[in-house]
Amino acid sequence: MTEEVGQAVPASQRGSWSSFLKSIASFSGDLSSLTAPPFILSPTSLTEFPAYWCERPEYFAAIADAKPGQDRALAVLRWFISTLKDQYTSRNEELGSEKKPLNPVLGEVFYGTWPDKHGRGTTELLVEQVSHHPPITAYVIENKTKGLRLVGHNAQKTSFSSGSIIVKQIGHAILTIQSKDASQPAESFLITLPKLRIDGLWYGSPYIELTETSYIVGGGHITTIEYKGKGYFSGKSHSFKSTMVPIPGQGGAGPREIVVEGTWHELSKYVKGGAGTFHEVHEHKEEVDPLEWTAELSEYETRRLWFLVAKGIREGDFELASREKSRIENEQRQRRKDEREAGTSWQLIHFEHEDSDPIYEQLGRVAKITPPTEDFYVFKGNWPSGFTKRAAASK
Repeated sequence: MTEEVGQAVPASQRGSWSSFLKSIASFSGDLSSLTAPPFILSPTSLTEFPAYWCERPEYFAAIADAKPGQDRALAVLRWFISTLKDQYTSRNEELGSEKKPLNPVLGEVFYGTWPDKHGRGTTELLVEQVSHHPPITAYVIENKTKGLRLVGHNAQKTSFSSGSIIVKQIGHAILTIQSKDASQPAESFLITLPKLRIDGLWYGSPYIELTETSYIVGGGHITTIEYKGKGYFSGKSHSFKSTMVPIPGQGGAGPREIVVEGTWHELSKYVKGGAGTFHEVHEHKEEVDPLEWTAELSEYETRRLWFLVAKGIREGDFELASREKSRIENEQRQRRKDEREAGTSWQLIHFEHEDSDPIYEQLGRVAKITPPTEDFYVFKGNWPSGFTKRAAASK
């Protein structure tokens, strides 16, 4: 280690940061189990991260308004690209660098709503931590007015390579659009997740770059999104190229190939099959309106559970943050021990696990996505009553 290591790290934390880097470099398992120095922790749990998919409710609602086929496939792509900036750069802009999110506990839940100011319904979110080892987050996003529902799950497998942390996002989401004609079947889109590379560790200023490829399959089209990013000697940060082609026999009218290039945090343009700007990122976003802490919400509601930890992190009181974080983790270990001794297991509230997803298999086979099958979590449909109460109150 040289004196330049951790130059962006608070002086009081540089020793722990150097030790953390050494432990990462020598660790052979999944890095998610390592304890990070308090100053690099985010005050937000991973359970809240699906909220980033909801912060542009107008783009989500627009999917249902688009003409089925190519127009709708483009609307799904535009919505997806619009979610990336807040997901992967917001901590750098607000907190100075990427922060390690809090690891959710089994059974942790988060609920929120985003009303569309143009009167196109409300986007609602329900999230449940369905596994702790490995950490898996299941979520459902819905706009009932528009007949939109997205159900998915996400897990992370982390490793260290060439000075960077590599995060493989495991899981997928299925977006379903109900037809306005009740006699017609619903339309489904498969959405896979990009891989992340976290750079800047050496200086204590981590940041995320997206890498490799993700897919959107549906509406008679396959969209391949390649994330290029900035290399050591060339390239531009947060670059991507998406190529949309018809599924043989399903594409319908329109260009045979549409190519969009640009940066997912700023501006992208058509380079084939269209003209002009495809999507320009604007700063305005709709903030989450979480369900208030009422009797119906348990101690496992994300912001209630992590309140003191988040308070300590935001106020720089790392002793408070560490103490409360340890308390929560120790309580969870004891709960799991008690369950093992009693021969019981934790019961999920909102989801049921299935070993395979037939929609993933059907659409993934068309795009030759690997692995050829994945498990998934079926939403039981049991939204908390707080959503109904809020909707009634807002009318």
